[in-house]
Amino acid sequence: MRIATAAICAGLALAFAGTPVLGQAPKTYTLKFNHVLGPKEPYHEGFLKWAKAVDARTKGGLKIEVFPSAQLGVEEDILEQIRQGANIGQNTDSARMGNYIPGIAIMNGPYFVETLEEVAKLRKAPTVVKWLDELASRFGFKVVSFNWVQGYRHFFTNKPIRKPEDLKGLRIRTPPAPIWQESVRALGATPVAMAFGDMYPGLQQKAIDGVELVYNNIPGGRFYEVLKFANETKHIMLINFEVVSAKWFNSLPKEYQRVLVEEADKAGEETSRRILKLEAEVEQQLKARGMTIVKDVDLAAFREAGEKAYEALKITDAKNAVHKEIGKR
Repeated sequence: MRIATAAICAGLALAFAGTPVLGQAPKTYTLKFNHVLGPKEPYHEGFLKWAKAVDARTKGGLKIEVFPSAQLGVEEDILEQIRQGANIGQNTDSARMGNYIPGIAIMNGPYFVETLEEVAKLRKAPTVVKWLDELASRFGFKVVSFNWVQGYRHFFTNKPIRKPEDLKGLRIRTPPAPIWQESVRALGATPVAMAFGDMYPGLQQKAIDGVELVYNNIPGGRFYEVLKFANETKHIMLINFEVVSAKWFNSLPKEYQRVLVEEADKAGEETSRRILKLEAEVEQQLKARGMTIVKDVDLAAFREAGEKAYEALKITDAKNAVHKEIGKR
């Protein structure tokens, strides 16, 4: 009898394992998401929409708290916290992920992709999928989405830029990652690594001669006050990665994992299309504020010059492999 009772008790224990105790609230999860952009940028609004959608679909079980303007810290420090398993996320890019897997940096290289349709094809490219798996398994980074495109990166300076030679001698701010550095160098300028928040004072103090950013960064940073020319080189279509800790991601219920990814992709696509539509509007705003828009840029010369960045980092073969997989020539 005692054996039977013990067996029944054991069976009940197994049956109710993982079931919340009566009156006990179900476990909730929180992601603190950091980005360097200002609260007026389209990306910030996109991240808030992502957070709202995830909260609704998980009925409050998974919440995303969004922190603009690098409120949680500089990007490189946040990435190290992510590797350690913290419940923190960061809007970053393949350039910084290239510090771990060199080949993946091609996604932020000169003229690598030039349309949203090409970006979408990258999600199924075998080489890219392999890199993402490796980032998670070896380095602790789960790329939730790279469906976020910030627009075309251009040079913003105090002199007109129409060909690579026009950049000679100019110190251009760039993020501290090899592909950014080599891209700016290949296109004709001298790269200067500098944090996003230091650019405006850097221009005021003439520590740098210009920046290479997307149109939507210019109004928010008030760079029209210290720069005169927007030169439409379109040298990088800026793909961003939304990254969280692989350890933290794997601790989530499977349904929450799916929701986090699906809503990130959805919000990313919506935000990307909105940004590309806004570029013409921002361009007109900058003209009204006294900036000159340089459109007669020798893109063929810049494309040719940009190849040197891939060669310098020995990732030309990786670029060619992925281009073949997505049908780009």
